[in-house]
Amino acid sequence: MDPNAGKKNLYNKLGREQLLKKLEAEDFSRRTVSFYRYVIIDDPEALRDQLFTEWNQLNCLGRIYLAKEGINAQMNVPEHHWASFVEKLYSYPEFKDTPFKLAVEDDGKSFLKLTVKVRSKIVADGLENGTYDVTNVGKHLSAQEWNEAIESGKAIVVDIRNHYESEIGHFEGALLPEAETFRDELPEVLEMLKGKEEQKVLLYCTGGIRCEKTSAFLKHHGFKDVNQLHGGIIDYARQIKVQELPNKFKGKNFVFDDRLGEGISDEIIAHCHQCGKPCDTHVNCANKECNLLFIQCAECAEKHEDTCSAECQEIIHLPEEEQKEKRKGKEQKKRFSSHRKPLLR
Repeated sequence: MDPNAGKKNLYNKLGREQLLKKLEAEDFSRRTVSFYRYVIIDDPEALRDQLFTEWNQLNCLGRIYLAKEGINAQMNVPEHHWASFVEKLYSYPEFKDTPFKLAVEDDGKSFLKLTVKVRSKIVADGLENGTYDVTNVGKHLSAQEWNEAIESGKAIVVDIRNHYESEIGHFEGALLPEAETFRDELPEVLEMLKGKEEQKVLLYCTGGIRCEKTSAFLKHHGFKDVNQLHGGIIDYARQIKVQELPNKFKGKNFVFDDRLGEGISDEIIAHCHQCGKPCDTHVNCANKECNLLFIQCAECAEKHEDTCSAECQEIIHLPEEEQKEKRKGKEQKKRFSSHRKPLLR
């Protein structure tokens, strides 16, 4: 007997083209939201199936990770199902009153399908469980408190995101780690702050989840005054708009969905990786074998047919079967690193 027979309806089965057509045909709006919570979940597998069933019935889309340590979700919800979505989520004691971060720029096209996965951790830090107390976190600062701390000139601001995120947008004067993954970033940040254990440290990330772990990590290593931006960049953008506060963030906020970025300020602080012109638009190479994440301006996109190199441009003109054959057994590139070899010039 197939052990997964009872789960046949608990996974998406449609291809990308079918999903795109389905999304384009919708005549209603969607609300893009992210949330997380560190909480003990006894049976993530069972909860995964329950949540998938409920959210699939509400026609929700997104990418959600569950672990014994909690939940990390980025998703969109049909506007007409929003109240039901909140009611159902808050009916779980583990998630009651979990705060939401709504997207700054939202066209409802942030996700194509619903994916709910169980992982060992909701944010991979590369450390053994119990290495440090993840609940002993830093002080949460509102947008106003954050601005005041920056303006004091006495605090160290640290971007707790990967380099390709901070490249298109960051806070003024922030330390920008070169890491490509969170697990690499923790030791890098610790080294960057070595000898500054007595100073005021300000941490920020997209929605707050990585700061939560980093603040606990730094406190474990003897840092006395650790602070984090409440709700991350996403909620900072909402707060400064509502309260009419000065915007200390320059550029775009990278997001992990099909949008790949949302504008927080009008400045463009990044450059096209191919021609060097001001640009902050992330794309994936059109060559599926490559799929490299990089910054490309409209002119280069047209010139290079949405690819990152001459080699990839040649490959996309090969017959589809030949392209599939070339992809077999090959690991895709992940993202462009400015400290590695340059792309096509």
